[in-house]
Amino acid sequence: MSDATLWAALADPHRRAIVALLLERPRPVGEIVDACGLSQPSTSKHLRVLRDAGLVRVRQDAQRRVYALDPAPIAELDAWLAPYRKLWSTSLDALGRRLDETATATEMATATAPGESSDEEDADTSTPSSKD
Repeated sequence: MSDATLWAALADPHRRAIVALLLERPRPVGEIVDACGLSQPSTSKHLRVLRDAGLVRVRQDAQRRVYALDPAPIAELDAWLAPYRKLWSTSLDALGRRLDETATATEMATATAPGESSDEEDADTSTPSSKD
């Protein structure tokens, strides 16, 4: 199985939905059909693509076929994505630092400057009395 086969299998949103269902637990075809809202033949075609890509395994349970995720190809995809995850982590860390700097600068800019009175000080001043 090649990386291209894995990516092609996961390119379809219905197959990704099936993978997400199987992440929870193994399921018989009937449950997958009901959960995905597809016809049984359409669901079977998607399951065949996932099985051919090595993403799912199937076992016979009496009259039912029960599908489960095979973790090995998922681990291969995870390993392939690791450097990109590191890139995103680095970028998100930089963004977090920049947002912290911006928030600090904004707080400092909105603080009362020396020599200016605050609203509280204005409220505390009494009105001058007239001495005529």
